[in-house]
Amino acid sequence: MIFMTGDGDTSARGILPERRALVDDVHDVILGFLMDRAIEPGARVNIDAVARDLDVSPTPVREALTRLEAEGLVVKRTLRGYVASPLLDEAGLRDLYEMRALLEPEAARRAAERVDEVTVAELFASVERLDASSAPGTDEQFHTYRRFIDEDRHFHHLIAERAGSPLLSEAIVRLRAHLHLYRLDFRHDFEDRTVAEHAVVVEALRQHDAKAAALAMLTHITNSYARLGPALSHAEGTQSRR
Repeated sequence: MIFMTGDGDTSARGILPERRALVDDVHDVILGFLMDRAIEPGARVNIDAVARDLDVSPTPVREALTRLEAEGLVVKRTLRGYVASPLLDEAGLRDLYEMRALLEPEAARRAAERVDEVTVAELFASVERLDASSAPGTDEQFHTYRRFIDEDRHFHHLIAERAGSPLLSEAIVRLRAHLHLYRLDFRHDFEDRTVAEHAVVVEALRQHDAKAAALAMLTHITNSYARLGPALSHAEGTQSRR
C-alpha cells in the first residue's frame, strides 16, 4: 500500500497530471486515496514515503496535508504526524444532517430573496453540469465521481454565498459535508435523484419563492439522509455482530 509503509513502493509514479502547481497535484492524489480508503481511516500518512512514492520533495507533501487537514480528511497527532480521519459513524452522520437541515434551508430562503438572474443562470448551469458528470454503470472510485462531487459542492456553496450572511455561509462551508459524505459512501444510482432535487431548488429560487426554496432544500437534505443513513446503520450493525 503506498503512502503508508515507507518501503519504497513506486506504484504511484507517473500518475500525477502535468501543468499544475505541484502541491495541487500531490493534494489531489492523496485526496483520491483518502476518498477511496486506499489510505484506511486511522492510518498514518508517512510524509517521507509519500514524497518518495511521488518522486517529489517533502515540502509539497506537507503543504498538501495541511490543506487536507483543513478539509477534515487528515488529523495531525502528537508523535504520530498525520493520520487519516475516521469515517463518520451513525451518530456523526445524523448530527451532520441535523446541522445541514438547520442551516441550508435557511440559506436557500434568504437566497431566494436576494438572488439575481446571473446567479440563477449559474445554478441552472450547475444542474446541467451535474447531470453531465453523472457516470452510471462505472465503478465507484473517486476518479469516476470527482466532477460530480465538485459540482454538488459548488451548487450548495453558491446558494450559501447568496444568502447574504457571511456567518451562515461560512458555517455551511466549514461542515465540509460533501467530502465526508462521499468518502463514507458513493453509489451512482443516487445521481439522478440528486440532479432532480437540485433542479427543484433552483426553480424555487428563480421564482423568488423563499418558502418553496427552503422546503425544496430541506426535502433534498432529508432525501439524501434517507439514501445514506440506512446503509451506514446496516454496515455498523454487521460490524458489531462480528
